[in-house]
Amino acid sequence: MQVDLLAGTAYRSAGLALRTPTILVFDSGLGGLTVLSRTMQAHAGAHVVYAADDAGFPYGRLRENDLVARVLSVMERLVARFHPDLVVIACNTASTLVLPALRARFAIPFVGTVPAIKPAAAATRSGLISVLATPGTVARDYTRGLIESYAGGCEVTLVGSTRLAGLAEAALKGDPVDDDAILAEIGPCFVARAGTRTDVVTLSCTHYPLLLERLKRLAPWPVDWIDPAPAIARRVTQLLGAPAPQTGSGSSEALAVFTGGVGLTGPLRIALAGYGLAQVVIEPMPLAS
Repeated sequence: MQVDLLAGTAYRSAGLALRTPTILVFDSGLGGLTVLSRTMQAHAGAHVVYAADDAGFPYGRLRENDLVARVLSVMERLVARFHPDLVVIACNTASTLVLPALRARFAIPFVGTVPAIKPAAAATRSGLISVLATPGTVARDYTRGLIESYAGGCEVTLVGSTRLAGLAEAALKGDPVDDDAILAEIGPCFVARAGTRTDVVTLSCTHYPLLLERLKRLAPWPVDWIDPAPAIARRVTQLLGAPAPQTGSGSSEALAVFTGGVGLTGPLRIALAGYGLAQVVIEPMPLAS
């Protein structure tokens, strides 16, 4: 997985690795939970805030200028309240568009998530790779630039899924999600041509790994699925430094913040607790009409 590397000055040099850092993991909804889990494993004992801008979900429906303004507005409130040492933008849609504005506004490191074109091109044996993403990420010049830079020798299929992020959220909330609905979203990723076929699919939306086991089961044939979370966690460690040895349980202090909270059902609260997010608060930030 490619992780955006222009994330500011490493905190080790500032001596901040000597104290417990606060890490803010931000997404439009629940997809960033896959990143949260890996980050908490890598930084046991850290103070972790998971922020879901569910009032703005899904980001793909917003115009680009509106999306930039929305993320900046929400981040202003979150930074003022939680004072994070580092922010992970666990959302491809926001990362491919809003990171420059965030770095211009705030004097803290931001780790972004971008489509894993480079590792996909390195991993393929057939030369056929697919990028499964939101329509906004598929359409971005940033994504096209990654293909030109790293996958010139490959045939890249861009698949803009309109429903898969929502299906992943529904499944996590305990709602029934039909296999056929998932298969309809991932089917275009699988291309067979001239005796070869797709062998790598990059999950270029952090929601999608929530469905990974079902994706593997429903795939027409086996492929390598590239999950962004491990690479993001490694980048966080590069910037903050390795965590200090823990005493006792060494578990992270984690809090979930929602900007809307309308979908906070009982099953979802149970699922959040499974990710270490037993404490949930609402920071109301309605989407401007």
